[in-house]
Amino acid sequence: MIELPGDYVYCRRTLLQRLQEAAPGRIQLLTGPRQVGKTTLLLEIAERLGAQAVYAAGDEPEASLPGFWERRWADVEARARRGSAVLLLDEVHQLGDWAGRLKGYWDRAHRDHVPVHVVATGSSALRVATGSRESLAGRFERLTLSHWPAASLAAVFQLAPHHAASDVVQFGSYPGAAGLTKDPVRWRAYVREAIIEPAIGRDILALGAVRRPALLRQVLTIAVDLPAKIVSLQKLQGQLGGRGALETVAQYLALLQDAYLIAPLERFSARVHRRRAAPPKLITLNNALLSAMHAAGAPDPLGEPGRFGVWVENACLAFGINQGQKVTYWREEPLEIDAVFEGTWGQWAVEVKTGEFDAPALKGLFEFCRRNPVFSPLVITAPGREPLARRHGVAAVSWQDFLLSGPPEGDSARRQL
Repeated sequence: MIELPGDYVYCRRTLLQRLQEAAPGRIQLLTGPRQVGKTTLLLEIAERLGAQAVYAAGDEPEASLPGFWERRWADVEARARRGSAVLLLDEVHQLGDWAGRLKGYWDRAHRDHVPVHVVATGSSALRVATGSRESLAGRFERLTLSHWPAASLAAVFQLAPHHAASDVVQFGSYPGAAGLTKDPVRWRAYVREAIIEPAIGRDILALGAVRRPALLRQVLTIAVDLPAKIVSLQKLQGQLGGRGALETVAQYLALLQDAYLIAPLERFSARVHRRRAAPPKLITLNNALLSAMHAAGAPDPLGEPGRFGVWVENACLAFGINQGQKVTYWREEPLEIDAVFEGTWGQWAVEVKTGEFDAPALKGLFEFCRRNPVFSPLVITAPGREPLARRHGVAAVSWQDFLLSGPPEGDSARRQL
């Protein structure tokens, strides 16, 4: 199985390695979207560790009873007397004053040299990040189990790799929904009820930072309806019927990003203040949200090539974001390119072209790389059309191969040209 940073295999291996270190070590905070396998991962670790592990969930009924923390910590300390032990706290942000409580117990374990490890998960990046910054500074390490890449779907569900990549475009990559794609009504109900509604109704609204829940839902609906589109906040406000200040719209987009639903990309610029002033490019972080919320469902690649191309672009940019790359876009009228990638993949200027294209269609790509020569040009294209880009001296990869393993490696990319 291909291992990518942020996927299930990577997070499992990393956590198991850290749990082999001397205890008490730093608290491990595992965050990520709903329904990507955080609970499954904790339960798998608990099964592997056996009597060393204590598992508890913050959303179980017992968690609301008095003495929950005391009972769990007493249990894990008793096990630690026979060797190191691990406390696994699932959906920790559902517990009141979780960060303060965890800080107190962790400090006591260090003071008394109790060999206890702690792994905690949360589906709300903002709630977990806020608590950890306020109370756990210097005491934790954070991992993100992100939206599943196509390679993980292929391996776990025994799909042909290119079939898995196509599914990522049309149905997204939530593992719990993967077996329901042949029943569209059931599939859509699962995505809405198990992912979208809890993310908004429980994760975001529980922050107390949303005074107008209906407006938040409208912002999500409009953003999902505009995948991979550059949209000014003024235009978003206009589609809301003028309701809501620009600051409120921007705040709600940021909250949707913290819930792993929408990413408003900034414009690439060497000057930060210009980047922040530019309109965002809206990326839906899992194409399942597009299919579940779009009245027509997933596009037909042959019958709707234009809409399908937009969904491919959204999936490719979301893959970059979910893999921890810094993703921006570039536009200097009348030129623009779809994305700029910076990170472990290297520095790439990217155009997504699923239809026919010629040299003039790559004018923005050439100009961006002329101005920013540290970036390599890359065209993500339909399978079989890679030679069209290479003919113009540009590295190319099919969108299927890109969704499976990212951009070509440096040496292989140069050999293509």
